[in-house]
Amino acid sequence: MELAPSHPPQVCVVVIGYNDAAHVTDAVRSALGQEPAVREVIAVDDCSTDGSGDILQRLAAEDPRLKVIRRTANSGGCGTPRNDGTDACTSPYVMFLDSDDVLPPGAATALLNSAVAHGADIASGLCVRRELPPGHDEQSREGRGRRAAHPCRETPWLPELHERPTLVARPERRPALVRDALCVGKLYRAAFLREHTIRFPDGRFPYEDVVFSARVLAAAPRIALIRDAVYVWHVRRAAEQLSISLDRSGIDNWRARTAAQRQAVEILLAAGEKKLARAVRAYSLDHPLRMYARELELRGPGYRRAWWALTRAYLETFDAADFDRAPAPGRVVARVVLASEEPRDLPRLKELASRPARLLPPYARAADGTPVWSQDLPQVSLDHLLLRPMHVLPVAVDAELRPRARATRLRLRLHELYGRVGAAGPESVDVEFVDRQRGSPGLRRTAAFAPDPDDGDTWSADVLVDLAALASGVWDLRLRLRFHDGTWRETTAHAAAGPGLLRRSVLPSRRQGILLVQPYATHSGSLAVRLAPGTRGVADAARRRAARLFQ
Repeated sequence: MELAPSHPPQVCVVVIGYNDAAHVTDAVRSALGQEPAVREVIAVDDCSTDGSGDILQRLAAEDPRLKVIRRTANSGGCGTPRNDGTDACTSPYVMFLDSDDVLPPGAATALLNSAVAHGADIASGLCVRRELPPGHDEQSREGRGRRAAHPCRETPWLPELHERPTLVARPERRPALVRDALCVGKLYRAAFLREHTIRFPDGRFPYEDVVFSARVLAAAPRIALIRDAVYVWHVRRAAEQLSISLDRSGIDNWRARTAAQRQAVEILLAAGEKKLARAVRAYSLDHPLRMYARELELRGPGYRRAWWALTRAYLETFDAADFDRAPAPGRVVARVVLASEEPRDLPRLKELASRPARLLPPYARAADGTPVWSQDLPQVSLDHLLLRPMHVLPVAVDAELRPRARATRLRLRLHELYGRVGAAGPESVDVEFVDRQRGSPGLRRTAAFAPDPDDGDTWSADVLVDLAALASGVWDLRLRLRFHDGTWRETTAHAAAGPGLLRRSVLPSRRQGILLVQPYATHSGSLAVRLAPGTRGVADAARRRAARLFQ
């Protein structure tokens, strides 16, 4: 991270928190450590009951740059405490930090240097999603300074926006900016926010970032984009209280999300930013709609009906141009929802909404031969599949994993897709098992495709893999399909179900003695495998199974 030249302290970091005593110290100290850029840190405690306020007061006694605001009533959301902190800010620039996240060293300086150099109203850097395994916080407290037993996986958020330093003179020239609706990872000129009366929605308002970011873009700021990682977004999926973005189990979450997206569009249209408003709608089809559609099978019938009705009402506010700007998978999911009054085809929608997208058979055609979603929904056209390049086609591959003591067989079956697969000529497939936690590859194999003698519309490949060579944990299957015409497609595989499939097996292992193998389908239907070496893994699985039986 390039820090020179530096400027006098001009930044205020607003840290907000509620009942987060376990993490708030790390957040505040990461903000105070942003020297030489940070002049003040304002910590707003939203009426916590777990001692967070007392922790903040002790930290303030150690560093005069820290000011603590203790609200006397809980606001119910994140917007009000951020507004409180912004109102109390006396510095030229302000940035936001949640109490369970941290700022990496030098983040504020990198943002400040860019903002000053370009005369920008906003400087934006890269956010990194750090997936924390269960028990990570306890391990960190018990063994600070020692290497973590389970390394955290870090994934950059929207890295394509930060590939190179860029000054965006007007947001309309970079519509992709609407995809980054996070208020964090950015430095704001405080006078710019006040001049345009840009504030967060007050009270309980989930997805307040979406509305705030729309208000910012509607004011046509000069935005400086930098490549530096400036925010670490901690993802704790095992936490007792999930964050709003992770807790999607209730229909109110989807209702709040679509309401925030509607309001964002209204704000941009009122400011004359039609291109940005359309970009918001297109993004809502490509990201949130696909994400929630993948999870529909996990919900009960009542949720599904409510989600379907809410989504249809939301999509009816779109026009043809909005759909045309969205990537094909989300666009097709939306049109299926609009074409049917009741939930339908959920397994197939889940696969299409996955990343990468997969379109499972059957492959129907209209009377004129045009590819369509199904015979009874011919109005949902799939004619784009005849034109799109192979590397983005939603080709479908079924995968069967049959663990065996000597060698585990992985059988792959590639489906035809309206003649496109056969025309390209399936040649081979590169198989890779990727560690979900670390993101690093394990086993790699390559196998040739051959026409399936039992089905003229499929090609098959058999791969022998040694699962015992992999470490314990969860491994995702990734594929790279290669064709005779030189094209390729990177994808995942649909986890085929059937006799002897997706069941737990115990295999002998020279290295671990006993290896517990569990192939399973992820939420998006992809094949993954969970490995637990040794007798301990077998015992843990037996205890979990017994607990379910006696519930």
